[in-house]
Amino acid sequence: MLSHVHHIAIICSDYARSKAFYTDVLGLTIVREVYREARQSYKLDLALNGQYIIELFSFPAPPARPSRPEAAGLRHLAFAVEDLEASIATLNSQGVETEPIRTDEFTQRRFTFFADPDGLPIELYEK
Repeated sequence: MLSHVHHIAIICSDYARSKAFYTDVLGLTIVREVYREARQSYKLDLALNGQYIIELFSFPAPPARPSRPEAAGLRHLAFAVEDLEASIATLNSQGVETEPIRTDEFTQRRFTFFADPDGLPIELYEK
């Protein structure tokens, strides 16, 4: 029945800061950006390698969502990378703190986590 993940929706608390993080730091490209007057909300469609993947929303005063300790619901976003150390170095050079590298006990693949401006956990998983 399902074909693929179409997109992931994220609500941010500071639109300009999150837009810069997802485009300037992570390198996602803007597909479309609209301001929805009736909702006082931006909607930013973002792509990775030409594929639409993230819908970034701003809303006035959204409530905080607990991330730690881990709460029920979506746990994190994960992106595949070719070179974990190089990706970590790029993030660190832009002021993004990453957790120590860990190894998946089942696949033996290496990974790390960092957070977006609202504390949403993001994982880098080495191919």
